Amino acid sequence: MQRPPFQLPQESPLPPVRRSKLTSAGAPLPRTPLPPTRPLTPSEFNTALVHLYRGEVNRANTWRMRLDGTTNWAVLTTGATLSFAFSSPANTPVMILLNSLLIMFFLFIEARRYRYYDLWRTRVRVIETEFFADMLAPNMDPQHEDLLHWRELLAKDLNEPSFNISMWEAMGRRLRRNYMWIFGLLALSWIVKVGIHPSVAQSFDEFYRRAAVGPLPSWFVLMFGVLFNGMLVLMSISSSNVVGLGGEILSRTEARDKLGSKIDD
Repeated sequence: MQRPPFQLPQESPLPPVRRSKLTSAGAPLPRTPLPPTRPLTPSEFNTALVHLYRGEVNRANTWRMRLDGTTNWAVLTTGATLSFAFSSPANTPVMILLNSLLIMFFLFIEARRYRYYDLWRTRVRVIETEFFADMLAPNMDPQHEDLLHWRELLAKDLNEPSFNISMWEAMGRRLRRNYMWIFGLLALSWIVKVGIHPSVAQSFDEFYRRAAVGPLPSWFVLMFGVLFNGMLVLMSISSSNVVGLGGEILSRTEARDKLGSKIDD
């Protein structure tokens, strides 16, 4: 007996897609506002805040590890440059100067990363000092009772995120922490390289003549070195009194002050 041919079941046709009406200018009509949500219970609020805390900690750790990457680049390039420069008296000291400019570029990158890290770590410290610390010791610090509530500060920062420190301040912070030793080593190495290669300089005039780089006269090279290192010293000193840059761990007052003062750039 022959089987009847297999046939797919007939599906009902889909209803036509209803397109939204457009205004005369071609823009869609405004949507109907959503109904207000119910207020969160204390349990739901605590759960949401804990998840927010975990996310901010993860962000802070990610950007903190990125800071170590640029520092490692600076250390490796400095070591390779000095090893090559002092390996032979015929090697030029110009590469030490070029390496200083490269380290300056690494400092700029690290300062940019530090601004993001500072943003996330400030949020973490506010939650730790205002939420968790208050759970362990309620009314531990009554001096903040008349200030803006910490949840309002945190909500404002989540709605309008911005950096807490400027690029100049971030570069000064990373310079004092790591890069001042690298720049100091490069400056000292350049002086030693010019003074001992190809032979030990017998007078300052001989050292001055060796400081010339191709068409650049000696006075220009020395003036550039003084201005460059002077700018680094100025950067380090001018950014030393910034709020919250005294250490990696912010106090309750420092966290509040940093979250309440924003940098536009």
